[in-house]
Amino acid sequence: MATKIPTRLYLAEDELPQYWYNLRADMREKPEPILHPGTLQPATAADLEAVFCKEPVKQELDDTNRYIAIPPGLLEFYRAYRPAPLIRARFLEKALETPAEIYYKHEGTNTSGSHKLNSAAAQVYFAKEEGLKALTTETGAGQWGSAVAMACAFYGLDLTVYMVKVSSEQKPYRKALIETYGANLIPSPSDTTEAGRKILEREPNTTGSLGCAISEAIEAAMKTDKCRYVLGSVLNHVLLHQSIIGQEVKAAFEKYGIKPDIIIGCAGGGSNLGGLISPFMGEKLAGKSNVRFIAVEPASCPSFTRGKFAYDFGDTGKTTPLLKMYTLGNGFIPSANHAGGLRYHGMNSVLSKLYHDGFLEARSEVQTEVFDAAVRFAKIEGILPAPESSHAVKAAIDEALECKRTGEKKTILFGLTGTGYFDMTAYMSYNAKTMGDYIPTDADLERGFATLPDIPQNKGV
Repeated sequence: MATKIPTRLYLAEDELPQYWYNLRADMREKPEPILHPGTLQPATAADLEAVFCKEPVKQELDDTNRYIAIPPGLLEFYRAYRPAPLIRARFLEKALETPAEIYYKHEGTNTSGSHKLNSAAAQVYFAKEEGLKALTTETGAGQWGSAVAMACAFYGLDLTVYMVKVSSEQKPYRKALIETYGANLIPSPSDTTEAGRKILEREPNTTGSLGCAISEAIEAAMKTDKCRYVLGSVLNHVLLHQSIIGQEVKAAFEKYGIKPDIIIGCAGGGSNLGGLISPFMGEKLAGKSNVRFIAVEPASCPSFTRGKFAYDFGDTGKTTPLLKMYTLGNGFIPSANHAGGLRYHGMNSVLSKLYHDGFLEARSEVQTEVFDAAVRFAKIEGILPAPESSHAVKAAIDEALECKRTGEKKTILFGLTGTGYFDMTAYMSYNAKTMGDYIPTDADLERGFATLPDIPQNKGV
């Protein structure tokens, strides 16, 4: 007899995954190595440890171990809010009159409001174990800053957060939450760092970007004793930590005999998308499945769909190692829209490689249509999604309507990365019909591409 599938596919606490899954171990063709910007040689652990904590650096460079155990002390923290719910969107299916089955992994049930806590807790845990006293980071929409602030409060480390200026203005309650957990929040770019002062001198009216905030956070970390920088997306160790999302989904699907046909995630730097798809992508790479994977990004910051596959800096101040990724150029400043944490110029190297090799699809969506989908989902399913998550909601609805058109019964999974209750200025703009759609022109993109490093590895890009 088939197992009856409930609306909420909960895993029990003792079913929480005990390890992270390292997708790179199962990639036949590995991503290009991280390069030291001075030597253009592969970056060593010593190079990276000047900025990052030691254990995440070890994980960053590991492309051979398939499974990496989650430390018991971190598992104890995870159990406070995981396993996260996997929900069948029955009301949405009914409203769309689609034969498709739609599921979403709801990562917004913890206080930070998003999936970001999975890696924030891990990186702060490792910093504590290393004997560090303080950390710095950046945040765009504020989910990552909130998550690191929560983790630092729990583990007892000081924290300075450089928040993209436009986001700090749009989301005062995110700022309040971060400060409530004891962190020092600085709108970026600021006059507190050399990188910030240079950016302001060049563009005094800039609304900021994640690239700007990263530059400031790295500089502050390197000038502070017993302090390192932590990053919420883009790098491979972050995707590793986020693989707990996909591991939980896979365990729940196997428990109830469900096989997905389409998996959809919003894409900014790649952390949630990579975490959601990793174990399923591993099976596809092994020839065990034919799942479609769809990355959804904002049309205002289209690194996959309009970017170049090149080596680039991860920050505007050009202080990071060089990463081979789809990028709009480290100098690209996105419009001051509500895509929040998706407003980043580049994409994780693993996801970039998978996209380049044809294992991953990508599409971009304009802001007003994304919010149309968000409000529709909120009215039907009762959860107000974050603007970032709403990109995946839009694509899931589109795929379900395509199933209605063709009559095919497909199983669709998407990542609901977070809730939108700190994004009310965005919803106010949508409700007042003052929200617009900005799509960068080719000339806008060329200005960003002009900032790509002029190195032999980028010849012909």
